[in-house]
Amino acid sequence: MTAADRASQTDVRLDDARDLRPEREAITRPAGPRARGERSTVPKAGFRSYYGRPVLQPIPWTDHDIAGYLFLGGLAGASSTLAAAADLTGRRCLARAAKAGAACALGGSLYALIHDLGRPARFLNMLRVFKVTSPMSVGAWILGAYGPPTGLAALTAVTGRLPRTGRAATATAGLIGPALATYTAALIADTAVPVWHEAYRELPWLFAGSAAASAGGLGMLAAPVSEAGPARNLAVAGALAEYAAARRMERRLGMVARPLGTGRGGVLLRLGKALNMTGAVAAQTLARRDRAAAVGAGAALLAGALCTRFGIFHAGLESSRDPRYTVQPQRARLEAATARESGS
Repeated sequence: MTAADRASQTDVRLDDARDLRPEREAITRPAGPRARGERSTVPKAGFRSYYGRPVLQPIPWTDHDIAGYLFLGGLAGASSTLAAAADLTGRRCLARAAKAGAACALGGSLYALIHDLGRPARFLNMLRVFKVTSPMSVGAWILGAYGPPTGLAALTAVTGRLPRTGRAATATAGLIGPALATYTAALIADTAVPVWHEAYRELPWLFAGSAAASAGGLGMLAAPVSEAGPARNLAVAGALAEYAAARRMERRLGMVARPLGTGRGGVLLRLGKALNMTGAVAAQTLARRDRAAAVGAGAALLAGALCTRFGIFHAGLESSRDPRYTVQPQRARLEAATARESGS
């Protein structure tokens, strides 16, 4: 056997002796971030997906169903809370308008939801179980608990009959209303859509503010100026809360926040912000004395809340189509976790 033949053979030992020739021994070095002074020969992987296709499956939701449901559900919930406050302070016109508005908004939101589901039986099937870890299941039960007292409160307010029953129903709907106005934020944040998922901390506050602004705008539209004080205060507080939540969300999300400022979603969000601020300023100035100004401010606040919900929806759609909004945040979290492990 020649020297070349002997060199090509693999040394296999059944005992623990280590007499391999130096040229046959493996040289092991630490891999990854623990390796010191080594330079990787493999280029860093880019964020592009397979043939540039989206990483996520296309979202099957339509804006007039889901974004409309987000807006109407928030309007209904906040209007019930405003109606309960108006009842307690003796503002009958404002209370009646808020109760009727909540019932109408609830009907519209249920229609949008059932239209998206395809059949009413699918909504009823969600009530067969209660799963606290599922925002969809919790939301179905919130709707189921909110609907009857809201309808009863509106019916007694319009007919003027059974006032005690109506007050009890109004108080019940007012207590459930905030949950209805904000649970949809948890619903969409529980998806893989980058903008919605990454904004899970701010979306409940943004949705609460948007709902409050829209309910206040509706109260200013329907109630006389002398009774619309709680509606004006709610509208201003909601507009400010929405603005603060949106600003914090844009700063914290970093590059994932780009769809919030570009495309159709960005246009709608900017328009909604302008309408909300205009309506809030008018609510605290001209709308205190002038009925026409109150109607204009209320309409601006309602339109602003509608634009905000549709803008959030379309920004989410845009972020789901571009793979970098999915891959880059995951890579950043992985690198941060690896850095923490290497430093420990």
